[in-house]
Amino acid sequence: MAKLKQMTDNEKYHCVCDAMKRTRQYVPAFLKQQLSDKAVLELQAIWQEGTRSIPENATSTEKYELAYANYMWMARSTYSYVRKQLGNEGIQKFERAEIEMLKRSNSGLTMLLLRLLRAVAPGSAFVLVAKQTAHQLQWVTPFTVDELSRKKMVVTVPQCKALSFPDTEDLCAIGCQSTYRTWFAEQLHLVMDTHRQTTGCTKILVPSR
Repeated sequence: MAKLKQMTDNEKYHCVCDAMKRTRQYVPAFLKQQLSDKAVLELQAIWQEGTRSIPENATSTEKYELAYANYMWMARSTYSYVRKQLGNEGIQKFERAEIEMLKRSNSGLTMLLLRLLRAVAPGSAFVLVAKQTAHQLQWVTPFTVDELSRKKMVVTVPQCKALSFPDTEDLCAIGCQSTYRTWFAEQLHLVMDTHRQTTGCTKILVPSR
């Protein structure tokens, strides 16, 4: 089992805040393009209804848990709204918008350096990307890295934190499995397979051939 540098609850809290910030940017832009300004206001009102305030004197753990619950509300209500208003075709378009958001969020000098490293030492580049990805996703759910080599990373999620919330099947199947699989393939040239087991999963990440 590979060891990773553990993310603190304070770091997890800031990661959730960053995710919510991105959501407030790309989701309204998508709805405005596909529907109307009225749709944007409607969804923002739904977000507001289910968002709890975070006390300034709360501990880092409390802030993370409250922010995570707020993000889950935003995510699942967004999928529900898009599916209700635009159907399956709209969900597919929304997934594409998510992928493009991930690409924008992970562009720049770091990606350039990784591409250069991949050209010189692809095995080392894979390990670097795999470790970085695993570290950054610690805020999403607890997991273990059961295998990490120059050719494969195996991650086990025994109990997905997101799935402990209601109405998160779209978030799991699309937001996590499908969206990230496509993003890994298109931007990082990696292949990700997810094997779902009730409320957990096993993810296998390998370099594309």
